[in-house]
Amino acid sequence: MNDSHTNALGRATEQAMGMSQATWERHANPWSGWTRVAIFPLLTLAIWSRVWIGWWSVTCVAIVAIWIWLNPRVFPPPQSVDNWMSRGVLGEQIWLRQRDALASHHRHVIRSTITIASVGALVWLIGVTTLNLTATLTGMVASMLGKLWFIDRMVWLQREAEASEPSSN
Repeated sequence: MNDSHTNALGRATEQAMGMSQATWERHANPWSGWTRVAIFPLLTLAIWSRVWIGWWSVTCVAIVAIWIWLNPRVFPPPQSVDNWMSRGVLGEQIWLRQRDALASHHRHVIRSTITIASVGALVWLIGVTTLNLTATLTGMVASMLGKLWFIDRMVWLQREAEASEPSSN
């Protein structure tokens, strides 16, 4: 996946989620970030539930989809952003706004994390479609690890940006 693909994917995701500045501020709440980590397993279970509850699984999937959209909106802005998840969200904003100006030591890693998450999501999709438990779990784990690594890189990006800001002392 090259930089133009990662840029397009990031922009498309932000637009689809309708992320305003106020929404980003709320999403920086660590409760928002950590509950989003749980979304992939919940979505997996909701889709897989078609085996047990048939078409009612569509309701489960819809509930998870609504939560995906609501999640960055329901938590208040954090009192402090001095935590890993909040810094990751702030770093993601920096990445979305300043992709072309990123230091080269970030580009390759960010591209790698997005590729890992995307390939994992593809394997997951094949798994949930074919009801292959191994593919489903392998894909979900790979995608989640790629996303968590991405967030970790966003923390690094945010800390570098913070360190380069003029001191307010």
